[in-house]
Amino acid sequence: MQWSSAVSDSPSFTEAVTQASEQILASLDGKRPDLAVVFISSHHSPSYVTAPELLAESLGAKVLIGCSAAGVIGGGQEVERRPGIAISAAILPGVGISPFHLNQDELPSPDAGPQEWQTLLGVHPDDCPAIMLLPDPFTLRSDHLLAGLDFAYPAAVKIGGLASGGGQPGTNALFINDKSVRSGAVGIAFSGDLAVETVVAQGCRPIGKPLVVTKSEVNVISKLGDQTPLEVLNELFEAAETREKRLIRRSLQIGIIMDRLAQDRSEGEFLIRNVLGADEEDGTLAVGELVQEGQVVQFFVRDAQAADEDLRLMLEEYIDNLDEGDIPASALLFSCLGRGQYLYGSPDHDTTIFTEMVADIPIAGFFSNGEIGPLGDQTFLHGYSASFALFKQPSKSNL
Repeated sequence: MQWSSAVSDSPSFTEAVTQASEQILASLDGKRPDLAVVFISSHHSPSYVTAPELLAESLGAKVLIGCSAAGVIGGGQEVERRPGIAISAAILPGVGISPFHLNQDELPSPDAGPQEWQTLLGVHPDDCPAIMLLPDPFTLRSDHLLAGLDFAYPAAVKIGGLASGGGQPGTNALFINDKSVRSGAVGIAFSGDLAVETVVAQGCRPIGKPLVVTKSEVNVISKLGDQTPLEVLNELFEAAETREKRLIRRSLQIGIIMDRLAQDRSEGEFLIRNVLGADEEDGTLAVGELVQEGQVVQFFVRDAQAADEDLRLMLEEYIDNLDEGDIPASALLFSCLGRGQYLYGSPDHDTTIFTEMVADIPIAGFFSNGEIGPLGDQTFLHGYSASFALFKQPSKSNL
């Protein structure tokens, strides 16, 4: 297994492809890669249609997949607010790479059995360690896709991110081999000699304490214990210091433990969702997720310090579980649009921390409209997160 990553911020698309491809091929000793994963910033949108053809000429990958991006990550750099193209490429002996493109009307119904999903992807679940997904947020229900794939491929790790760079249907692009498409989702089902591990840092820190939802309807929480959500928040606000009060006002989130039987209530087990609004008359709170009575929730706040601390915590946990010398061969990083320079005030924050804490390995990725990664035994669409997919040989994996 041999990986490489490269990035170019040349304003000329042809030159950017040439530069990045030359870096990749030099790193791979001139060999054509089995797989290329490509992210192209919206500055190059006029070239989306011809991108697969140009990449085929320059790189010659057997399988190509990718999408448009608001910003790209490659070669240890996070390229934001300017033109960018990033490529991750690999030579993967003994690994099957099955690309697919799905539109919303092709997805099986929520009542369909796992066989329909397996037929759609053409890969048997017993030989599928991972699935990478790059959906368009405007034309496909990602929650439907993730639920179906979790059902049909329970042991497979699902990773990826929602295409970005466009603000309405038809403005994002998805790339698969020689095609550039404007809807649905592209992806790869891996098989064979590959293991994929994940690190999902959700970028928030908790305030208050975990509470049980005692009354709710759909996504509206009416009671937490014997109090309304607003009563709980008012108590937290009154007890907070000045800086914490500002964070509660502007960046309040809620964490939800999705597994109601879970005994572990650590920060990493909470699915972070937006607080959408409150009703001052009855004290209820609307949140960005379905909530059931009996689930455990906790309030969180988000800022640069919290994001930095959470990423370091999750990477430390990952490192602690690694066998000595068992570092991954490569990483893909799917990072929220709200991270990067926008959050930290300077570039390359997350990639630098990863390199310093884990290893200096090829990293590529993009700033997405939502990050796909596991939490417990389910796969979710996250927000504000940094979701790493770490590739290695299964013989060297502790999984």
